[in-house]
Amino acid sequence: MIPDGASLMIGGFMAVGTPERVIDEIVRQKKRDLTVIANDTAVPTRGIGKLISAKLARKAIVSHIGLNPETQRQMMAGELEVELVPQGTLIECIRAGGYGLGGILTPTGLGTPVEDGKQKVEVKGKTYLLEPALRADFALVQAFLADYLGNLSYALTARNFNPVIAMAGDTVIVSADNIVPTGVISPDHVVTPAPVVDYLVSNS
Repeated sequence: MIPDGASLMIGGFMAVGTPERVIDEIVRQKKRDLTVIANDTAVPTRGIGKLISAKLARKAIVSHIGLNPETQRQMMAGELEVELVPQGTLIECIRAGGYGLGGILTPTGLGTPVEDGKQKVEVKGKTYLLEPALRADFALVQAFLADYLGNLSYALTARNFNPVIAMAGDTVIVSADNIVPTGVISPDHVVTPAPVVDYLVSNS
């Protein structure tokens, strides 16, 4: 389903809460020229780092690459385009994309190279950078618990980027540790509702 050249939003923080099984299948199928939108590129042998090590990514839009020397090497060699975005700005741009907004206004980056080529907007005497919303062709989500309809709940740190990116992907593929009958998850514990989810993949 995921073609060469697709844009992927991938949940997780340093591979915690990242859908490893789906990433492994992308690597197995050698999907190329991917644009990856995520918090980071993890480490070479885990999570998004597997895509980088296999040289399947053309571009990465992330908040940091400090723990993945292979990302750094490919960037400096001109093999991978890396767009570094402040972490708070990144997640808010994804949230804006998920909720149908055009972008966000932020003071982060003013007076630095981050502002180069960006529109400035003044509100009540304060200047902000206009950062456009982010969406992707596919959102790859890791959930702890899913029911047969696709209602999701998350465990611990996996609740970081996953619920937000689930709103911002045109097609949402969820890798779930546990899939249970509908009704087992209390409505109060549903974080991502079923209508958002397109496909469920079992981790077992």
